[in-house]
Amino acid sequence: QVQLGESGGGLVQAGGSLRLSCAASGRTFSSYSMGWFRQAPGKEREFVAVISRSGRSTYYTDSVKGRFTISRDDAKNTVYLQMNSLKPEDTAVYYCAASRINGVIVAAAAYDYWGQGTQVTVSS
Repeated sequence: QVQLGESGGGLVQAGGSLRLSCAASGRTFSSYSMGWFRQAPGKEREFVAVISRSGRSTYYTDSVKGRFTISRDDAKNTVYLQMNSLKPEDTAVYYCAASRINGVIVAAAAYDYWGQGTQVTVSS
């Protein structure tokens, strides 16, 4: 069992930056690929970024490539999402998730554990 807790969301102006953190409980954090998803009002949850167990593989949805960076610190049981050059369309609740499957995983159904989410609001 893994429990996930996101933090770092907030209100930021367009062009600004935020760093989201997701802390995981348990001693097996390094056994999971970690992903970030987001859900905007009235829209379905969408994939944002993923990092493999080793951290050597990452993948991003096209709309955030070059602006967002996912990373992990297994010593701290934490995964991060650095978000730069934020746009109003990035406004959403951001969720982190853990998957037992190693590698680049974009399907939400492949994730086993989810956090409660953190709100990110980007004003124009």
